[in-house]
Amino acid sequence: MPTFVRTEKCDGCKGQDKTACMYICPHDLMKLDKDGSETGHAMKAFNQEPEQCWECYSCVKICPQNAIEVRHYADMVPLGGSVQPLRGTDSIMWTIKFRNGSMKRFKFPIRTTPEGSIDCYGGKPEAVMANITKAGFFNQMNGFRAGNPAELIRK
Repeated sequence: MPTFVRTEKCDGCKGQDKTACMYICPHDLMKLDKDGSETGHAMKAFNQEPEQCWECYSCVKICPQNAIEVRHYADMVPLGGSVQPLRGTDSIMWTIKFRNGSMKRFKFPIRTTPEGSIDCYGGKPEAVMANITKAGFFNQMNGFRAGNPAELIRK
């Protein structure tokens, strides 16, 4: 289910060098067409390789204009159904439109921490770079021992 950008909604994140979808895409698929030479739409983002999309929905959820949608498989959302998230500051509202026209909405809290707030080294001792050159540093600490050559499988 690759993503695509609704050009009538996309504002290119107001002309910044890097759009929100470009920032968040783990596969670097989203691109900003600054002059319109690639898509015919200047200052609009687009998925440059839809077949490589990981279907992670990161770009769909982060887009401030809700301009990114997903092409759903026919067996999942046939004949006019759609799924659209709307991200707020503390939750994501998913709107599901069924092919018969009925709609359902689901609200889920965002289970992430604020950007830049994680202290990944918190409570851990600082590395002593001089230890790296010591023999056995990686294989004899905390009860582990170096491998016995007689125990190795040989060809």
